[in-house]
Amino acid sequence: MGIPLDTASFLALFLETLLYGVFFTLYWLTIFVLFNKTGIQRQLLVPVATILLCIATAHLIIDFVRALEAFIFKVDTIGADTYYSDLASPLDLASKALYITQTTLADGVVVWRCHVLNHKSRFVAILGCIVLVVNAATGYYVVWSLSRAYALSKVSAAASGCITTFYTLTMFVSVVCTISIAWRIYQTRRFMPGGLATLLPVFIVVIESGALYATSVLALLISFLVGSNGEYIMLAVIPPIVGITFCLIILQVQFHVGGHSSSEQSSEIGGILTNLFRGRNTRDHNFNMQRVAVHITEEIVQSDNMSGKDSQPSSGGVFQL
Repeated sequence: MGIPLDTASFLALFLETLLYGVFFTLYWLTIFVLFNKTGIQRQLLVPVATILLCIATAHLIIDFVRALEAFIFKVDTIGADTYYSDLASPLDLASKALYITQTTLADGVVVWRCHVLNHKSRFVAILGCIVLVVNAATGYYVVWSLSRAYALSKVSAAASGCITTFYTLTMFVSVVCTISIAWRIYQTRRFMPGGLATLLPVFIVVIESGALYATSVLALLISFLVGSNGEYIMLAVIPPIVGITFCLIILQVQFHVGGHSSSEQSSEIGGILTNLFRGRNTRDHNFNMQRVAVHITEEIVQSDNMSGKDSQPSSGGVFQL
């Protein structure tokens, strides 16, 4: 027996609020870490993280307003189930537009990381941009087609095909870029001294972050294809999951990858929080720890150990710590 639409919508709001709280907490930790960096790490990643938070916040506010209308203000007139069935509702369209914007921005960051890590390959950049443009156009076409539909009408065949295409391309970008980044890291670190010893934690960061996002999109695609109302749950939780994934990459590199023991990681995180609330400079001598540099998304010249030359990593690494 399928889950009722009003129940699925209420559960979606609950889970979205829960995950938004997680994202909000990780966002401030990430901002605190990034403000201690320089160059492109601060100039690009801080605005992206802030935009992701703003979109997730707007999405949550819209879902709260819709819940108030469905379960309180209009419960005696049309009912919650009928209210959520109106696919042409302006608030529902705005919510879907924010979802498409959030996923497109996140996919753009993933494609950019893949582009930088592959020696700023034009092929990767052009192919990635084409996929992103097609995916975004498909998603916004779905929003436009729903706005032209009659109230309480079903999704048309064309819109249904575009929705499937959008979900599939989103998952494709995440999986392909994650595999490409992981393979590039393996190629550049396997001949470095101690490279294999630190390779596993690096893979954990890359694979876990990509798997979390890709699995969410896969669940969304499956629920849509089988006609389950669980689709509405996934549509609500993916915007904060996108932000959580983005922040986890940065925080895992900062606290997990680099050879620290669990006690060292706990001490470092505790030191950050202590200095944050006390207003001290994070570069205080009590919090000065030597880190192992982990270059995850920077352009790295191929290791020349086999040819006898010295390899020099280029500057501007995205997550260079």
